[in-house]
Amino acid sequence: MIKIGIIGAGRIGKVHCESIMRYVKGATVKSVADPFMNEETQKWLESMGVEKTMKDYREILSDKEIDAVLICSSTDTHAPISIEAIKAGKHVFCEKPVDHDISKINEVKAALAKSNVKYQVGFNRRFDHNFKAVGEAVKQGKIGALNVLKICSRDPAAPPVSYIKVSGGIFLDMTIHDFDMVRFLSGEEVESVFAMGGVMVDKAIGEAGDIDTAVITMKLKSGALAVIDNCRRATYGYDQRAEAFGELGQVAISNDSASNAVISNADGVTAEKPLLFFLERYMQAYVDEITQFIDCIVNHKPVPVSIEDGLQAVVIGRAAKKSLDEGRPVALSEIL
Repeated sequence: MIKIGIIGAGRIGKVHCESIMRYVKGATVKSVADPFMNEETQKWLESMGVEKTMKDYREILSDKEIDAVLICSSTDTHAPISIEAIKAGKHVFCEKPVDHDISKINEVKAALAKSNVKYQVGFNRRFDHNFKAVGEAVKQGKIGALNVLKICSRDPAAPPVSYIKVSGGIFLDMTIHDFDMVRFLSGEEVESVFAMGGVMVDKAIGEAGDIDTAVITMKLKSGALAVIDNCRRATYGYDQRAEAFGELGQVAISNDSASNAVISNADGVTAEKPLLFFLERYMQAYVDEITQFIDCIVNHKPVPVSIEDGLQAVVIGRAAKKSLDEGRPVALSEIL
């Protein structure tokens, strides 16, 4: 039984705790640490079967019974806690991004190079049944050589402006998942990025120095093109679609909904809206990514999402921001 410590008891920390305790075989959450641990959270964790709760995460790192840690704290703590955990000999699952600063991600890479621990980055969409199907179709050559990859990612509503101010911006907060999907679905590296964007949802987001709507085009190493469109608001639900078009055909996925029932009557033809929230849409993916992380620890396998994957998504995000600011295509070689 792999014993896990979770660092950070916010929304994503609770998601992982619940999924592990209810659905992940061969693992249990022994401890959860959060500097803002309160009685309500403590009681909820106890109801999940968590043995210990504390405010100082270092208690988890010093516990010899803990095999692995999940870093679910604020982004600015990911890299330093990662390095501490690696030095403590703990396997690490780190939520994205590892850091907004490329140099700090490289510090984590350097620490990993001196250790034998497993380190997986939390890009959960790689484990989603729909996106996996697209990736497999491309990998197996079912559509031939890739020409164009399209990804649509729109949230049902924008987060609070207080969050926007510390998020790192739309490219490192929201689009970072899509940048990872471009690499995952195509099996290729990104060569250059051109980004356009605006403030169309909430002017307060613009006043906070960010945008809420964007279109990003990318050239891949093979010459294939990728296009991402993002918006912080989709009134009909959580809009997550993708299409890969190649010389022999195309593969496309649509949104998940509560059912695929379609009603046809005199008023028209209607179907259910997409699932409203990312936790509904990707709950199984959260379970599957931790299941694979545990399997890698137990069976000494390479992790499916590496520190290099975490680095490349941030590099693309940095290139997109530079492109937006300067109004020109930016090669990734300018960022690295």
